[in-house]
Amino acid sequence: MERAEMLAYCLAKPGAWLDRPWEGDEVVKVGSRIFAFLGSGAGNPTVGIKCGPTREVADEWLHRHPDDARVMAYIGRSGWNTLRLDGGIDDEELTEAVDSSYDMVVAKLPKRERPTA
Repeated sequence: MERAEMLAYCLAKPGAWLDRPWEGDEVVKVGSRIFAFLGSGAGNPTVGIKCGPTREVADEWLHRHPDDARVMAYIGRSGWNTLRLDGGIDDEELTEAVDSSYDMVVAKLPKRERPTA
């Protein structure tokens, strides 16, 4: 999957919007929270997403895709992983992972910030 395709997929989610909180890095948020980290676009294309409610659940990705998944820096202990877009993870599995990350983040939003669509 190309980075531009992943960005478009993320932005098509209800209430999603693009933010650049750090110079050169792009993230996609719903409400006030990030559900996908897309970085700067330099190097191998990746997406950072919440892969489980706990580190133990998110570790399943590391076992299934040892060459294409890694624990995300700083927030990995909370179930976040970085997944390669141009590796061995198929597009359908990547989009399902984004859907899951989005759903987990929306569930934690205050009701006033949740998308209505």
